Amino acid sequence: YDPDERMAAETINFFSHDIEIISNFKMLRSLVVHFAPLNGRYPCLFNFPLLNKLCITTNWKLKWDLEVLAGLPVLKELYLNDNKQLTGNINSLRVLRDTLAKVEIIDCMKVEGNFMDLADFPQLIELNLCHTAVTGDVREICAHDFPALKSLSLPKGVYGGDGQEFQSVSDAHDTISFLYSFRKQRPPLLKDWSGKLSVDSPDWYDADRRAVYNPAPMYVVFVEAGSRVGYRWETAHDVPMACEVNWLDPEPDRDSSDYEKYIEELQEINGQVDIYRGYHQPPTQVEYWTIHGMIEDY
Repeated sequence: YDPDERMAAETINFFSHDIEIISNFKMLRSLVVHFAPLNGRYPCLFNFPLLNKLCITTNWKLKWDLEVLAGLPVLKELYLNDNKQLTGNINSLRVLRDTLAKVEIIDCMKVEGNFMDLADFPQLIELNLCHTAVTGDVREICAHDFPALKSLSLPKGVYGGDGQEFQSVSDAHDTISFLYSFRKQRPPLLKDWSGKLSVDSPDWYDADRRAVYNPAPMYVVFVEAGSRVGYRWETAHDVPMACEVNWLDPEPDRDSSDYEKYIEELQEINGQVDIYRGYHQPPTQVEYWTIHGMIEDY
């Protein structure tokens, strides 16, 4: 029921299936719904007392709310990707507090709430909420929160989330300093974090309006050489053009077991620095033009 009227009119002559028949499978343990031309609401998809795994991906007209997951009382794994009509607050997952181990909600921009509402889930080992409207602050995570978590990816609306946008280069340094300390305490978490300079920042400029991505090094990532951690600014290219690394750890001792690995990975990292050698943060717009030989076009 409650279909998108336009899609219903466009598909009126399509062959239809009786989706309700799935409700007969009360012993179902795993359900995957991928790129299905479902239009409207289907309560029959969310009433399986023994279901352990639910995967719903790329279903743009399937309308539902996270609250219906209460009909899956022993759910352990939840994978939701690219569901345009999915709504709700992640607080609704609390009915599954004692069972959920893996939660992936990606590209579901109508899903909101505070990620800290899941902090006391005892079985949760993976949490990915990228590209949702979820908010929060990683600085609120205490030692007893997320006790089993091994992987954490958060949206840019969270302080410390992946893709966080900064109003200045100095703001980025402050956040990275905190995330560095956080990573030391909880090494598996936020391992693939990255951030970028906001287009509203006075430090931002459009280096080439014709490019899909800004070719200036406006993105910031963590870098590791052995056990030594630092961060650097780089471009968004598949093979990024990188600035120099700002190291947060001291160089390991020459007699340490890690030193040989450190030197090997350090050489690789230094070899990735080319035109931005000597720059530890994004060059100014004039510096960028000078580096690229464009100053005469200014």
